[in-house]
Amino acid sequence: MSIYRPTVLILASDPAFSREVTSNWPQDPAPHSHGPEFAPEFIVLDEGFSRDLKGSHYDLAIADASSVEKNKDGRQDKNDKDDRDDRNDRNKALKQSLAAAGKPAIIVHSDATLDFYNLHGAVLELRREPGLWPAIAGLVGREILRRRQAESCAREAEKVCAAAQAEATLGRYMVEMRTNVNNALTTVLGNAELLVLEPGLPATVLAQADTIRNMALRLHEVFQRFSSIEKELSVAARESNKKAAHAGG
Repeated sequence: MSIYRPTVLILASDPAFSREVTSNWPQDPAPHSHGPEFAPEFIVLDEGFSRDLKGSHYDLAIADASSVEKNKDGRQDKNDKDDRDDRNDRNKALKQSLAAAGKPAIIVHSDATLDFYNLHGAVLELRREPGLWPAIAGLVGREILRRRQAESCAREAEKVCAAAQAEATLGRYMVEMRTNVNNALTTVLGNAELLVLEPGLPATVLAQADTIRNMALRLHEVFQRFSSIEKELSVAARESNKKAAHAGG
């Protein structure tokens, strides 16, 4: 079974943002994982690529909103209404792009006027508290990935279970029909043997009758094997039940 390794997409224009995220990502392995293999793969893209995320293959996006919250001069001017409106529009566009991608996302804001966090569907907005936000983003991100891993395992288990149920249904049907098939095979085999013993038949007819008899014998062997498998499964089920009862006691 392949080891699940999630992908975290970091959207940031500032290299320091991605360094903060990766260096503060929790290092302890997830439950039932295989150790350090659980550490996600980080992919860093410029924030401007957020408009083209739909259909992308990743598990979590972490976006730096500070670049869209700054005006053209690199300053944050809260007294300029037009600039505030422009920042709000760009923030809204960023949230819409991440929401449209259909994947969990964390947006880190530097605007102190925002709440500490806001949750909109699968998009979490987190205020950029100095010295605190990287650890929070890492912990929340890890829990998101754990949940996606659990959901992925559950989906795979459902597929395996559905396939097993289909095979079990087919097996039960074959077991139930075994007697009828054996009766039909016995009739075919008996008539084929009578034809083979019939004197004066052309060689071609005898050859055909012999082929029918041989195929009937082969089918009979196959269904005998079904009977053996049924007995083996019954024995295995009884042993499993005994072990389960012993463990429960």
